[in-house]
Amino acid sequence: MESVFFRVALFSVMLLVATAGLGLWLGDLHGQLDPHVLRWGTVHRLSGVLSALVVVLVNSMSVTYFIGTGRWCREVVETYALDASYVERSQQLKRSTFPFAILGIFGVVFIVALGGAADPATGRPGTQDWVTPHLIGSLLIVAGIAWCFQSQLPNIRRQHVLIEDIMSDVRTARLGRGLEIENSA
Repeated sequence: MESVFFRVALFSVMLLVATAGLGLWLGDLHGQLDPHVLRWGTVHRLSGVLSALVVVLVNSMSVTYFIGTGRWCREVVETYALDASYVERSQQLKRSTFPFAILGIFGVVFIVALGGAADPATGRPGTQDWVTPHLIGSLLIVAGIAWCFQSQLPNIRRQHVLIEDIMSDVRTARLGRGLEIENSA
């Protein structure tokens, strides 16, 4: 999971940066009449939607991983009467990771909201007043999202180590009971 999370998180940040770069290249579209430039504005909006969905997906992967592995830890600890501290460690890792995932999701929602407020294609008056807040907010929040991903990664690693520790104890318990154990390659 660690390498998968790292790769999709990196991809997500690269999408955000590419979308921001496209927005910077386009500049302020207010008063723009060139259809070619306006088409690129549509591309910016669509890439923003794609980026937002990928950010939510990556953070959801992290949340799902901790929910699933946390439950697995509890069931295995109960089944083999292992040290209950494993469950507590797993819960602590989950509790310390979730805020970063939620913050990343809310961050990208905030970028989209600022983008919608700044979008001249909406036809609402005053959208030009939101261009600078969208620009500055987006750049800062993209950095924040990258930080959130970076903050989740060590806990994913720790959860993986915890799972390996549990599996080691499971092998010992199974051997002690005269049960078969799987050979891990």
